Amino acid sequence: MARMRLTLVLLVALAAGGGLAYGTYSYMQNVPVKTVSLPTRPVVVAAADLELGAELRPDDLRVIEWPAASIPAGAFEQPNDVIGRGLIMPVIQNEPILPMKLASKEAGAGLPVVIPEGKRAVSVRVNEVIGVAGYVLPGTRVDVVAVANPTEKHADTTSKVVLTNVQVLAAGTKMEQDTDDGKPMAVSVVTLLVDPVESERLTLASTEGKIQLALRNPLDQSTPATPGVKPAGLLGNARAAAPRSGRVSKPAAVVAVMPPAPAPEPTVEIIRGDKRAQEVVR
Repeated sequence: MARMRLTLVLLVALAAGGGLAYGTYSYMQNVPVKTVSLPTRPVVVAAADLELGAELRPDDLRVIEWPAASIPAGAFEQPNDVIGRGLIMPVIQNEPILPMKLASKEAGAGLPVVIPEGKRAVSVRVNEVIGVAGYVLPGTRVDVVAVANPTEKHADTTSKVVLTNVQVLAAGTKMEQDTDDGKPMAVSVVTLLVDPVESERLTLASTEGKIQLALRNPLDQSTPATPGVKPAGLLGNARAAAPRSGRVSKPAAVVAVMPPAPAPEPTVEIIRGDKRAQEVVR
């Protein structure tokens, strides 16, 4: 009898719990969902990643709805306002097109629009070694090391840092005609951003000698002055000059110097009964 009563109570509890759960679920499903609509405005963004100096075309742009309260200052609403203008900074996909990243309407596109006032873009030929194994990319900073010989003497060949902390504008390849076969060949070119004085030094270094690019940390703003190095300084001091006379001097006699005898160590005499012992005091 007690077992049947316990079973009946358990069934009633399960039925009540199930009914309550079902009622709660039905109520939550029928509760109306309140939707909050934020005011938006159209914003022109990049449809894909765009490189420095690219000319904006209709396929490069798209318009999305942007929350009106968080629209970047100066954002454009119509693609026609930016089509045909060049980029002076790279843009990634879905990034808003802002005036600070665009050249003026009269400047056009390409590399000239990214050259600041007072600066010049100078291109130099490089190879895999000079280009630091392909790590010289647009936006990186390099030092230019030149190796030149002002005279005909090999001892006057000098290696020196002629330009420091130079920004790389572009790096790639171009086609040139081979002087021997007359066939086109690919030549690696790096374009550096310099001022007029630095452009003269870079041009002279690349034509009168050899140049090497040294990749540097963009956060490092130091410009150490280096004295340059010559072959004699690279291998250490020059060898001592040979004696002018034809006579060969005899080597000096080697005198053996005996080390001084060590001083005697202090000792203490210890007497134990009829025995005596000497102990060294350390």
